[in-house]
Amino acid sequence: MKTPRAWQFRLRELPIMSGSRQRPPLKRPVWIIVLVSMVCIFLIAAYVYQLQHSAVAACNFFSSRGCAMYVDIPSTPSRALTDDETYSQVVIKEILKIPSIQSKSPKIAFMFLTPGSIPFERLWHKFFQGHEDRFSVYVHASREKPGHVSPYFIGRDIRSDKVVWGKISMVDAERRLLANALRDPDNQHFVLLSDSCVPLHNFDYVYNYLMFTNVSFIDCFFDPGPHGSGRYSENMLPEVEMKDFRKGSQWFTMKRQHAIIVMADSLYYTKFRLYCKPGMEHGKNCYADEHYLPTFFHMTDPWGIANWSVTHVDWSEGKWHPKSYRAQDVIYELLKNISSIDESLHVTSDEKRSVMLQPCTWNGQRRPCYLFARKFYPEALDKLLHLFSNYTVV
Repeated sequence: MKTPRAWQFRLRELPIMSGSRQRPPLKRPVWIIVLVSMVCIFLIAAYVYQLQHSAVAACNFFSSRGCAMYVDIPSTPSRALTDDETYSQVVIKEILKIPSIQSKSPKIAFMFLTPGSIPFERLWHKFFQGHEDRFSVYVHASREKPGHVSPYFIGRDIRSDKVVWGKISMVDAERRLLANALRDPDNQHFVLLSDSCVPLHNFDYVYNYLMFTNVSFIDCFFDPGPHGSGRYSENMLPEVEMKDFRKGSQWFTMKRQHAIIVMADSLYYTKFRLYCKPGMEHGKNCYADEHYLPTFFHMTDPWGIANWSVTHVDWSEGKWHPKSYRAQDVIYELLKNISSIDESLHVTSDEKRSVMLQPCTWNGQRRPCYLFARKFYPEALDKLLHLFSNYTVV
């Protein structure tokens, strides 16, 4: 693993010019002192800047709360909080203060949100095999009871309910999965996956990536366009202001503390249940699964999230749904290229179509962004099984 390169500064040799004996005796020393002072000020400022930013990049390795010292947090709120806000803030802050449970057998909970059977179950079986004590599986099937082919999935269905695309029922299903996975105290990290998701790396790589950092990989960015803040409703006031309204992919991974505060939240969930849905006033369509968690974590623990999702989705076609991969698309180069991407991309929906690139850093080190990818058609299974051992090699 490469370590970040430290900044190095070096003063160039300053030319010492021989002056005339008729020059006033204090002119040369004053000129040199002023120049050296300016250089010293620059070096000190650069050192402090680098120290602060490298500390911010690394502090999440130990605790997201440790990053708060680098944020200019106002000592008093800009307005009087409602009772519900006060209750919510107290509970969330207390949960985040509690040290993580030190499990002897820490596991990752893989939570599958699917309408029915999981077409890539055989691929996931290959991914899980040999690591039985380090993962658990939960399946939320919203339309029909799934048929399982892998013993890792048999008996792992939870009580499910109908899920409608774009409605709060999608968030309800995510919370239902989290609640069931939290019942196992060994589950320390929680991954939300769809039926069209596939792994991009082997299990050890994914396990180490998620377990040995202290952030949740929740996508979050500000979009000033119609598909971002244009979906905001003033009915969310006073608790949720437009400046705090965020957008992101629904496919998250989160640490246990964050899963608990999602379960504890009632205030912000209710705001999104009532005022973020299709067919709102003025023809607005708001989708809670794209806005609830990004906004919630931006407001409650912004330094505890990475601001990108570790599940790759290709929106380059500019359609309502992302690009889907058929069997003929699945080649080694495609999978290797996706797994090598080390910048996350966000594009605003306003007229400017601003492109925002964020380097993906893991404990302060630049690393590939993605552990999983979607959307793959079921017909791609055989090719993925054939290529798995090759493209998942670290």
